[in-house]
Parts: sequence; C-alpha cells; structure tokens
Amino acid sequence: MSGHNLLKLWASGGSRWRLHQGISRCGKACYSSSNPKVCIVGSGPAGFYTAQHILKARQNVEVDVYERLPVPFGLVRFGVAPDHPEVKNVINTFTQTAKHSRCSFYGNVNVGKDVSIDELQQAYHAVVLSYGAEGNRSMGVPGEDLAGVYSAKDFVGWYNGLPNCRELSPDLSCETAVILGQGNVALDVARILLSPVDILKKTDITQPALEALAESQVRRVLIVGRRGPMQIACTIKELREMVNLPTTRPEMVAADFEGVTEALKDLPRPRKRLTELMLKTALEKPGEKEQERRIKASRIWGFRFFRSPVEVLANHNRVAGIRLAVNKLEGEGEGAQAVLTGEVEDVTCGLVVSSIGYKSLPIDPSVPFDSRKAIVPNVMGRVQQTAGLYCSGWLKTGPTGVIATTMNNSFDTARSVMEDMDSGSLDVSAAKPGSKSISALLEKRGIKPVTFSDWEKIDNVEMSRGEACGKPREKVLTVEEMLQVAWT
Repeated sequence: MSGHNLLKLWASGGSRWRLHQGISRCGKACYSSSNPKVCIVGSGPAGFYTAQHILKARQNVEVDVYERLPVPFGLVRFGVAPDHPEVKNVINTFTQTAKHSRCSFYGNVNVGKDVSIDELQQAYHAVVLSYGAEGNRSMGVPGEDLAGVYSAKDFVGWYNGLPNCRELSPDLSCETAVILGQGNVALDVARILLSPVDILKKTDITQPALEALAESQVRRVLIVGRRGPMQIACTIKELREMVNLPTTRPEMVAADFEGVTEALKDLPRPRKRLTELMLKTALEKPGEKEQERRIKASRIWGFRFFRSPVEVLANHNRVAGIRLAVNKLEGEGEGAQAVLTGEVEDVTCGLVVSSIGYKSLPIDPSVPFDSRKAIVPNVMGRVQQTAGLYCSGWLKTGPTGVIATTMNNSFDTARSVMEDMDSGSLDVSAAKPGSKSISALLEKRGIKPVTFSDWEKIDNVEMSRGEACGKPREKVLTVEEMLQVAWT
C-alpha cells in the first residue's frame, strides 16, 4: 500500500487503520488496547441483541459476554416451548454474533459471585446488565408452598433442561391441572401437558420429561385468569395451537362471554381476531368434522375467566384443590380492573402451575434495584446514578413481550451506549484492560470460563445424541456434564 493511500486510510478513520493493522498481524483481530471495551452480563436474547447492535454500530468496539451457565442463549434455550423450533432459529444469528472477531463469550462465570460489578467496571468502559428475570412472582396465597404447586418458570425449565430444575419431577398422577395466568407461557404449559407423546418425542424436550408425560394421568387443564376474554394475554398463534391440538377438545363457560360479541366492533384488529377465535371455539356449534374430532378427544382444556386464587387447598401437605375468588370487571378494554365480588368457588385438582410472571433479582449491592417493579431503574437503558452502567431486556422493562420486543429494547440500550461514547459522557479515551484483567482474576479464584468453541462441543454432543433417537437435540442436563463435555 502506498504512503499516500496509507495516509488516506488513516485520515478516513483511525479505527479502521487499527483494525487493518490488527488483522494483518495475527489473522484474527488482535485489537489495540485503546479500543473501547464493553461487557455484557447475560447471554440470552437481550445480551446478544445488545452485542450485535454495538458491534455493527462501531468498527472498533470489543464486546465480551459473560454467562452464569456453561451454555448460551438464555430463554431461547430454556424458555421457548420444545414444539416451537422455528422460534429457536434466532440462535443462528446469535451464533454469528458470538463468532464475530470482536466478540468473546465467557460461560460458567457467575457475575456478582465469581466477579463483582465493580471489578467489571474497572476493566471495561461500559457494563450492560442483560441477565433477565430468573425469579418467580409469588401468588401470595396460603398453600402456595404445598407439594404439587409449581411456578411456570420452573415447570418450563424442567421440560426444557434447565439444570437447576432437573430435580423437579412433578407428580402428574392427577386428572385435573390448574394453570394460573393466561399468557403464552401458560398456554405452552397447557399444550405440553396435553400434547400426544408422539408429537413431543420429535422435539428437543428432555428425555426425563418425555417419560413423565408418557405416564401422565392429566386429562383436563383449566387456564385461569382474573379478568375477562377481552383482556387475555396470549397471542392468536398460541390460541390456535390450543384449539387445533390433537386428541383434545375445549370446554368453556358460556356465561364468561356475555356482552363480548357486542364489544367486538370496537376492538383493535389483533385483539378482535383473537377474541373472535375464542368466541367461535367457546360458543359456536362446530362443523361435522370438528364435532367428530371433539367426540373422540380424550383430553379437555378450557379458559376460566374472572377468577383469582385465594388459597391452595391441601390434603396431607399435597395440593388437593384451589379456592378461586369470583371477580367482576370495572372499566373498559385493556385498562379494565378485576374487582372481588365476595363469592368463591373451589376446584378439585392435583397440580397447580402459577404462570403470573417472571421476576428479575438484584445481582450486586452496588447496582440500584427497584424491588417493587423488580427492575434496575433506568432511562433508555442508562442505569440511574451510575455512569458507565446500562441494562437491557427484562431487567430493564420487566418481563413483557416476545423476542422481537426484547430485540428493539436491546437496540435502544446499545444506541444509548453509542451516544454516550460519541458525546464524551462515557469516557473511552483511557485504555482499559477488558477480559485480560478479568481472566486473571478468575484464574486466581479457580474459575475456568467456557469459551464459545467449548460450547460448540456441547452443542455437537447434544445434536448427535438427539439424532440417535430421532430428535433435533438431546440436552445435557447438568452443569457438571456440560463442563466435562466442554473441556475434553
């Protein structure tokens, strides 16, 4: 390259010159120590979308992603239903990000325990917290600690292979299960409980869960919500899957739908379509073919509206039923509030799954945390009163929306980081050591991180185990075995 061209390249952006220089020296980019360094805590959708946007927006930023488990992808791996493989395709995009020359993955590192936020802030110009919502919202009713009562997060974690839910082994010997909550996760749980095993065994559901479901005696699932049909939180796709689920039929209470037909015309289109499908399922006489299918059905599901849990009823320390308060609605549409009527009704059941929301937990005493909202207080992802600290995903907003919602909110946080670098409010002029100093700290503390290529060994083992039994994947279920596979 001529001196003139070199000068031109330097003038058009020093970062590109450093990049060129780095790659020509060592094949994979070995960046200048003065490059801005960003650390992301959590490798779920929020973490990877934040990383993706930062890497794309600036050609000289280096991004390190830290994850508590030895495996990446968070709720895409452990939350998405096994029979929704198309939703997991986003893993391909995250893999591209993880393999980017300026991105590194460090699994098996428990931030807040193995390394503090303060230590990360000393090593990086910016720290983004994207560790999601791993806690459960409590129902706050007597009996919720009885055997046979589970949070949806743990139940989903059990059939999806989350290591700390492996021992859950729920008792499925009862006839009726009650799910509290009417969002997509509640419908996922209902669908998994009622799906024919022949469908499930072609998915990446774990083998222990598959075996338990094959023996399951659950024949009826009630999906309970405190408000009415027009406030239901699931999407039409999830409802349609329930309606068309083989070997099942719906069972609704006609009185729950009073006045709904008249209100249809004023609903926004997505809500209108969802409500129409519910009305059709609940009240219309089915056609001949559907009628025949319903007669043959061996399992039942149904929504129960205007009901709130008051108490889980016990028999010898096990759930035997649930007492529900009967509500009425005050107000209109999305803003309608459930108000108690004073009536209660008891439902006999042997399994209760509470699907009333996930909850973020504080990670480190140095990080501000709003325990009422269960989020880190922030403005556009900037953590209040803490320069250089950011948050994205459910930790930022609370547990709402789908993967696309998380993508947009993570891009917004990434933009805040970039704006602060550009405006100088985030000082990137002084060199920071980044992973170099953190790796040294971890080594001193006896912590060995899992790299992305280590994860790929786990991935290959899971895929080949799956192939052997006609599944897309058979997950490794313990952290110990994950580490063993990663490091052999």
